Amino acid sequence: MPGAAPSPPGPVPGFPSPGTADPADPMAWLAALAAGSGGNDGRHGRWGEPGDRLRHVRQIPERIAETAPLPPWVTPTLAGALQAGGLAALWSHQAQTADLAHAGEHVVVSTGTASGKSLGFLLPVLSDLIDGAAAPTGRGATGLYLAPTKALARDQLDRINRLALPGLRAAAYDGDAEPQERRWVREHAAYVLTNPDLLHHTLLPGHQHWAPFLRALRYVVVDECHVYRGVFGAHVALVLRRLRRVAARYRSTPTFVLASATVADPAAHAQRLIGMPVRPVTRDGSPRAAVTIGLWEPAARPSAAAEPGVGHPRRSAVAETADLLADLVGQGVQTVAFARSRVGVETVAAAARRRLADRGWPGGAIAAYRGGYLPEERRALEQQLRSGQLRGLAATNALELGIDVSGLDAVVLAGWPGTVSSFWQQVGRGGRAGRESLAVLVAADDPLDSYLVAHPEAIFERPVEASVIDPTNPHIVGPHLACAAAELPITPAELDGELFGPEARGLLDDLVATGVLRRRPAGWYWAHPQRATELVSLRGIGRTVQIVERSSGRVVGHVDDARADAVVHEGSVHVHQGQSFVVTEFDRDQGCALVVAGDPGWSTQARSASTFRLGRMLAERIAGPLKVAFGQVTVDQQVVSYLRRLPDGEVIGEHPLDSPVRTLTTTGVWWTLPEAELATAGVGAADLPGALHAAEHAAIGMLPLIATADRWDIGGVSTALHPDTGLPTVLVYDGVAGGAGFAQRGYAAIADWLGATRDVIAGCGCVAGCPSCVHSPKCGNGNSPLDKAGAIAVLGLVLGLLGPLVCDAPM
Repeated sequence: MPGAAPSPPGPVPGFPSPGTADPADPMAWLAALAAGSGGNDGRHGRWGEPGDRLRHVRQIPERIAETAPLPPWVTPTLAGALQAGGLAALWSHQAQTADLAHAGEHVVVSTGTASGKSLGFLLPVLSDLIDGAAAPTGRGATGLYLAPTKALARDQLDRINRLALPGLRAAAYDGDAEPQERRWVREHAAYVLTNPDLLHHTLLPGHQHWAPFLRALRYVVVDECHVYRGVFGAHVALVLRRLRRVAARYRSTPTFVLASATVADPAAHAQRLIGMPVRPVTRDGSPRAAVTIGLWEPAARPSAAAEPGVGHPRRSAVAETADLLADLVGQGVQTVAFARSRVGVETVAAAARRRLADRGWPGGAIAAYRGGYLPEERRALEQQLRSGQLRGLAATNALELGIDVSGLDAVVLAGWPGTVSSFWQQVGRGGRAGRESLAVLVAADDPLDSYLVAHPEAIFERPVEASVIDPTNPHIVGPHLACAAAELPITPAELDGELFGPEARGLLDDLVATGVLRRRPAGWYWAHPQRATELVSLRGIGRTVQIVERSSGRVVGHVDDARADAVVHEGSVHVHQGQSFVVTEFDRDQGCALVVAGDPGWSTQARSASTFRLGRMLAERIAGPLKVAFGQVTVDQQVVSYLRRLPDGEVIGEHPLDSPVRTLTTTGVWWTLPEAELATAGVGAADLPGALHAAEHAAIGMLPLIATADRWDIGGVSTALHPDTGLPTVLVYDGVAGGAGFAQRGYAAIADWLGATRDVIAGCGCVAGCPSCVHSPKCGNGNSPLDKAGAIAVLGLVLGLLGPLVCDAPM
């Protein structure tokens, strides 16, 4: 928010003072990295010159502030506290958001990282709560704040507590709170900060205990709402509809205020979340210092065992990021490095510490930050980063969210974060104290990253994506209808609106048929002995599997049941706080994985195999012999093996696994061509399996360019003869039950999607295929057969036919 900037972090013994390299010139830091200032080691000189890896540099100019005065309706107590803290004026978007919310309009503010969105909703919320607390009778107005993570909610509470507002009772209500603390929050707190999980599992099912709070509910704040996309977003949308329904029971109609990173059409996304029209605020009035962004591609890793003509895999983005993190910290540049997985975070931190230790510098100045840590571990790391005690941090997107961490000089991204919105969100972690900053995107060895570093315009000149969310997905609506009926019986009148979508009545009938609900003249009632919310996991993860140290019985972590086959199978390596553990036994029935401490010197990565059945087509396009379809598919998946990888990414072994088959009903996009037509393009019968397989791999890797998807949330299959089509077929599907809209967006933008796919394959310098174009890290067939030239020919044929579409009709 406007006001005095926080003091920069202090020096750490053994290191240069922060910014000693050149505190005002991120280009100098980037030039030092490109010149290989770290010395002639494994990164600098062994696999190519560092300067060759810096593919593009873009400088984003500073943005000038647009200010507005504090609204006159802000309660004097709050205005005084803000002015005492150095607030001179508001940014324009803060004032616009506050005025709309204060007037009772649902509003979403969608501006950049560190733009002070929080103050926009805190002004009306805290003003009304403070004024209500002064009322002679009754509880006064209340407000509910929802964050996607506990850490973010706790950070918001810290900000409010620092204002020291007399009479305001604000408290966090999460899994870390003790039972007595929870009781006090229910009975006394005016502003409750929690998350959708607690709302779903505790507040809504026990709404009778929250009656005074709900009766006075005036505001609901949904922070970082761009996170709520895909399946998680659909679940949260249904939870918010259930909240509206329960609040109405207590004659409460709260104003919803949503805050988001920059996304396409934030009003539409917010409306899908809450089910009501929302006013958008999108013009960012905050100032922003200039940012220097470098696109960095690791060099190829030569191998004597490589097959002739097959491209060498590049050094992993994780290993390269660890070196860049250590080198920046060594220059006195406080840096955060983002990795996409928990294991990646631990690996980056450990490798960066080793690199510093080799130079005689204290490795303790670098730490890891990810989900799964104990609350006290997370908060200690956040405080050490703010104070400057930590000079470097490896983090998942838990830190990408709006936690108020100031003073960061540089950001390194280990691989494309999945969306343009997430890219700018992570880049925005730098320069928070008004200083210029540096960001470096390190390309992972996959098609999308290779495409982006070769086509910078796809990052810098492309608008942010629209968030994909489908709150009418019957696989999600059905269980939430059961939860809603357990909270309050569902009446026929409620089905006339848009609260639960057009298929609600049919889903209620299904729930009655299975004995979950009971139908009565007045409506539908809960009839099952199980607790309703146990039927629904908001994050689509099912039950939790505990990771337990065999010798001591200590719980060292946990993993979602849906991921357990791939993450805690026997032989897998689990990393927690820099310490490695090897899984010796996995009991699926008991939900427990036993581990022993020890670092074997490698990491593990699971592989899976799938079979598919095509279902009902929902849309179809025909262009001569080409047919492109979107519809329902059934997928049988099984984890079949795991790889052992050295820290530099080299595979040193593959081992079979015997895991159960899991069945998934979802949606997908597929296209077919007659074998004779493919032969005219030079792809004969013998080449067809490899050509289709390579095209499928690259298409999976490139779909996140079109949809807000993660490559690991997308699956695919290709076959020279599919039994359901009788033709050569390529299928790409959503990896979640009922679909998440990813394949549907691919179908809608099929030409752009497959055009970029062809370009990345054709533009790759390898001869016969590599991880940067057609190899897949999760291929159940060991990336065989693959035909790079054949894939280019197949995709060229498809793109040539896509022009004269003769049919584009829903089925």
